[in-house]
Amino acid sequence: MKGETILKVILSGFLVLSVFNNLQGQGAYLPPDKPRLVIGIVVEQLRYDQLEKFRNRFSENGIRKLLNEGTYFQNASFQYMLTQSAPGHATISTGAEPSMHGITSDYWYVPLKEELIYCTSDNTVSPVGGSFEQGLHSPVNLQSSTFSDELKMSTNKKAKVFSVGMKDNPVIFSAGHAADGAYWYDNVTGTWMSSTYYNNALPGWVSDFNAMKYPEVFLTNPWTLFKPKEVYKDCLPDTNIYELGFNGINYFPYDLKKMSSRSRSNSGRDYSLLREIPMGNTFTTDFAVKLIEKEELGKDDVTDFLSICYTSTDYIGHRFGPSSIEMADAILRLDNDIEKLLKYLNDDIGKRNILVFFTSSHGVSEIPGVLESNRIPSGYFRQNQALQLLRSYLNAVYGEGAWIKGYSDKQIFLNRTLIEDAKLSLDDVQKKVARFLVQFSGVATAYPYSAFEMNDYSSGNLKRIINNFSPQRSGDVIMTLNSGWVEKDDNYVTNHNSPYEYDSHVPLIWYGWAVNKAVVSRKINMTDIAATLSSLCKVPIPNGCTGEPMFELFR
Repeated sequence: MKGETILKVILSGFLVLSVFNNLQGQGAYLPPDKPRLVIGIVVEQLRYDQLEKFRNRFSENGIRKLLNEGTYFQNASFQYMLTQSAPGHATISTGAEPSMHGITSDYWYVPLKEELIYCTSDNTVSPVGGSFEQGLHSPVNLQSSTFSDELKMSTNKKAKVFSVGMKDNPVIFSAGHAADGAYWYDNVTGTWMSSTYYNNALPGWVSDFNAMKYPEVFLTNPWTLFKPKEVYKDCLPDTNIYELGFNGINYFPYDLKKMSSRSRSNSGRDYSLLREIPMGNTFTTDFAVKLIEKEELGKDDVTDFLSICYTSTDYIGHRFGPSSIEMADAILRLDNDIEKLLKYLNDDIGKRNILVFFTSSHGVSEIPGVLESNRIPSGYFRQNQALQLLRSYLNAVYGEGAWIKGYSDKQIFLNRTLIEDAKLSLDDVQKKVARFLVQFSGVATAYPYSAFEMNDYSSGNLKRIINNFSPQRSGDVIMTLNSGWVEKDDNYVTNHNSPYEYDSHVPLIWYGWAVNKAVVSRKINMTDIAATLSSLCKVPIPNGCTGEPMFELFR
């Protein structure tokens, strides 16, 4: 009996050794303890369903490679109301809700200053490498640490942390507080720039890259369809009545050279156009690859981090809508950019040494006109008209006075000083305003400030508002619109900024390093990304993080 047991042990050992040798022969490997480079790819305005729609039209080595070889979380969403760029990127990087990290929206109203404050505005810093106003930015308003902050501190600043993108707030909130560099695009000069918050001068390689004047090339060639016309057959017609376009032009081909040329009295080129076309994403990819090379990311055993923020889809979606040929072309061109990026990463650093997550900061609503043409309830909420009537109502109830200080993102900011001087109950005024607002077409709910002070709602849209609520930065009354309704903006044909699925449900894919091929259907809060990154990279979780690690990625 003992002899049989010993024989079984010996045979088991041979079997294990055989399997191990066989796996080695097939190229299998045990992944390194930690990835050498984490790449966060965050696309602005990309809905989950758009990824599924174009899945079979992607190349084999771009986004489809992520889908086919990575772990795909099909039910990831933001759990707050104001689904915008700045809160989205801040939530991804901190693992906290806006109520905790403080970035409740792209802008918020400050009654004492009587002005809207942009989320990254910082007059204590100076521009580096670009125009003046474009450089007055930093993460000063971000109230929680980020994954990259914790990575930086836990490695005694040995980890390299960078962020790049065409727009300042995605770049800055993705970079965090302790980054080595954050670079965004200057619309005035057509160059990459930063602020003195990060460094006092641009690295030589960035200046050299700027000197190549690539925007001139991108803005000289026309924007034509990336693929044959039949690929876009399920999109809206190229010419239709719903799209805003560029100064009324909403059909291919787009003469970018003509569109970006300034008048003779103001010679030069309008470089802002590059942000609003797919080539802005290509320019971002080229710069990111150059940064990886020049900063030598992923070249040692200390984990580095790079965030790549693709924002051109957001501008295109606002002008043309999610069902347009223009948006489809932007997504297909983005796929080509992702293919270029993955090839470089796999060739230069190796798949086993990189950890990539691919996601979006928010979705978007369909154009109300498109919904109405399909007999689906929708419309534009005309906030200016509503405010005018609200002022008349308050004057009738309380007497003539500037009762309203400001408005921003479905939030009413009242004149609290005037209310106090008139010896009125602030709570009563807030409730009267809320009751008045729900009478307007398109308004689903309106809540007074007092509704959020208890902070004990566990689900539903009110919970999402609470996740977005800051006593210092939120309004006295907060509205939600009916699904399919968006605020009227003459610069947009549609918008995001709601708790509904079309704005909050986004794709989430993990790829590389120790990631298995899998599809996960359970509900994921986007706060879980930072918690997962921290756990995988064995660093402290950000100090405001409420998310949980995605256990499917641990093996």
